[in-house]
Amino acid sequence: MTPLFEQVTIPAGHSWGLLWRELDAIPFLWHYHPQFELTLTVNARGQRYIGDHLGDFEPGDLVLLGPNLPHTWSASERIDGAQPMLAVVVWFSLEWLERLAACFPELHGLRQLAARAGPALHFSTDTSARSAARLLQLNALPVPQRLPLLLDVLLDLAGDAGARPLASTAQAPLPDGQHQRMAGVLDFMHAHFREEIALDTLAQKAALSLGAFHRRFKRHAHCTPGEYLARLRIGRACQQLIESNHAIAVIAQEAGYRNLAHFNRQFRAARQMTPRAFRQQYRRAANGAA
Repeated sequence: MTPLFEQVTIPAGHSWGLLWRELDAIPFLWHYHPQFELTLTVNARGQRYIGDHLGDFEPGDLVLLGPNLPHTWSASERIDGAQPMLAVVVWFSLEWLERLAACFPELHGLRQLAARAGPALHFSTDTSARSAARLLQLNALPVPQRLPLLLDVLLDLAGDAGARPLASTAQAPLPDGQHQRMAGVLDFMHAHFREEIALDTLAQKAALSLGAFHRRFKRHAHCTPGEYLARLRIGRACQQLIESNHAIAVIAQEAGYRNLAHFNRQFRAARQMTPRAFRQQYRRAANGAA
């Protein structure tokens, strides 16, 4: 199932976009766009699909997605049957964030937020509740008053230490002196994840001892190099399960697994379901919206 490109239009006289969607149901529409997207879901319970992530969401769910990340929400259950489901969606570009941070040094945290949001961020309960209360005010405000409120929300999100990535290729921001070194290691892993990669090889690329590399990598990615490699492989398999009709054995092989049973065990550990069930859940959601 190939994601559809969505053309996001920012209205004349605006630097960012706001969509206020009241719905009886949230349809499955697998799509992507080059803008960041902040989505608050109200009065709904269902499933969200973001990159290779599949998970349940509850009312008040708040997620920030990075550019070009395929995604959709799907729900038919309203918590209050007398009220519509509500999706409050904010779109903005990386250039918009960069210009703000360049003009106002106090907004430097927005750059860090953007760097973390590539694989999508799900925010902690307290931060989500505070942000939801402010986001729900946006639609009633005059246009000029919306911007400071949105910046207040984004700065709060940038300071949320409890925010967690949803897709499998999550990266935490590094200090400038370390970023280039680790970026080279990650680029190598992304290019060669189908192969067996020795830890010594990665440590050499980072110009670090084995122990120092292992500690720095774990601090950066919040997992070991082996776990990160498995995420890349499972992420590739999820993409193929969604977008192709290839046999599961073929998908496992293409993702770097030489043993189908090992692939099935790792997939179940990562996604709490079998590859077949993962594919079927996506297909049911897509067919239900057709």
